[in-house]
Amino acid sequence: MRVASMPIRQADPAPAVTLGLRANWHQFWLLVLVNAFVGAMVGMERTVLPLLAQEEFGLASKSAVLSFIATFGVVKAATNFFAGRLSDTHGRKRVLLAGWLVGLPVPFLLIWAPSWSWIVFANVLLGLNQGLAWSTTVIMKMDLVGPKQRGLAMGVNEFAGYLAVALAALGTGYLAQAYGLRPEPFYLGIACAAAGLALSILFVRETRHHVALEARDIPSLSYVARREAEFSRRDILLRASWRDPALSSASHAGMVNNLNDGIAWGLFPLFFATAGLDVAQIGILGFVYPAVWGLLQLWTGALSDRWGRKWLIAGGMLLQGGALGAIALAGGFWPWVGATALLGIGTAMVYPTLLAAVGDVAHPSWRGSAVGVYRLWRDSGYAVGALLAGALADMFGMAWSIGAVAILTCASGLLVVVRMPETLRSR
Repeated sequence: MRVASMPIRQADPAPAVTLGLRANWHQFWLLVLVNAFVGAMVGMERTVLPLLAQEEFGLASKSAVLSFIATFGVVKAATNFFAGRLSDTHGRKRVLLAGWLVGLPVPFLLIWAPSWSWIVFANVLLGLNQGLAWSTTVIMKMDLVGPKQRGLAMGVNEFAGYLAVALAALGTGYLAQAYGLRPEPFYLGIACAAAGLALSILFVRETRHHVALEARDIPSLSYVARREAEFSRRDILLRASWRDPALSSASHAGMVNNLNDGIAWGLFPLFFATAGLDVAQIGILGFVYPAVWGLLQLWTGALSDRWGRKWLIAGGMLLQGGALGAIALAGGFWPWVGATALLGIGTAMVYPTLLAAVGDVAHPSWRGSAVGVYRLWRDSGYAVGALLAGALADMFGMAWSIGAVAILTCASGLLVVVRMPETLRSR
C-alpha cells in the first residue's frame, strides 16, 4: 500500500503546539467566523434563486429549476474529496485560500446573469468554494482541538455555518421583498466573500503541526495503527463508502441528510409560494430551519461527546423524516414554522455527530481524506435530491415529492440503527 501520511517539509518551522480548544481558542474562533462567511455564500441563494428561476427566467419545470442545486451538489461533492486529500498533502491554508478565490465571482454572476446557464455556472463556482473552504475549516478545527472535544468542535463549526445560512436567507428575503429579486440581495455575497478572503490571508495559520502532534500521541506503534496509517486513496474511498460499517453508515446517512437540505433549498420556496405565501414569509421559513439547525448544534455536538454518536444520528434521521411528512401534509404559515423547526432539530442531531464519528474512526494521517470522502457522499445528496425531487414533483406534485423523501429519510435512520456501531471510544 502507498503511504498516505501527512508530509511536513524540513523547511517548515516547527512551533510548539498544544491540542485543545482552550490552547487554540484564537485560531478556533477565527475559523468559526470564517466558516460563517462560507455559509452566508450559500444562504444568499436559498430564498431568492428558486423564485428568480420562475419569475425572471420563466422556468416552469421543477427539474429545470432545481438544476442549479444538482450542479452545485455534484461539484461540491467531488471537490470535497479532493479538498481533503489536498489538505493532507499541501496544507490546509492553501486549500482554504483557493476556495475563497473561486468564490469571489459568484455574487457578480448572479447579479449580471442574462440567462439561466449563467446561474448554473455560478453554482459550479459556488460548489468549488464550499467544497474547498468549508471542508478545510472542518478539518482545521479537528486538528486544533484533538480527539477529546471533537464533537463540540464540529457542533460549533456547523452552528456558525448554518446560522449564517439562515441569517443570509432571512436577509435576502427581506431585501427581495423591498427592492426586488436582483441585484440588492446579492450584495451580501460580495461583502462575505471579501471578508472571508481577507481574514484567511491575514490571520489564519496552518494546522499541520497539530496533526503531527496528535499522530505522535496516539498509540501509533501498534501493528493496527501502523496499518491504518498506510491506506491509499482507493483504500480510504472503499472503507468510507462500504467496507467500514461506521464510516460507510456516516457517508450514506450524510447523503440522505443533504438530500433533505436540497429539497428545503430548491423545492420549499416554490411549494410555499404556490400556497400563497409572500417572499418575506418564505424568507422566514427559510430562516427557521437552518437557524434551529445551526443553534442547536452547539449542544448536540458536545452531547455526542458524552452520550455517543449512533443514537443521536439515528434519532435525528427519524425526526427529519417525520418533519418532512408534516410539511407535505400541513398547510399554512404557522404549521410550517413548527414543522421546519422540527426538521432543524433533527438535522442538528445528525450533522455535527456524523463528522465527529468520521473523526473518531479515521487515523490522523488520513483524517482529511476520510472527511473528504464522507463529504463527497454527503454533498452528492444535493444532486440526488434535486434530480429525484424535481422528477417526482413534475410527475406527481410537490407534496408527493416531499412525502417520498420523508419515507427515504426514515429508512436511512433505521439503517443506522441496524448497521452503524458506536464510534465514541469511551462508550
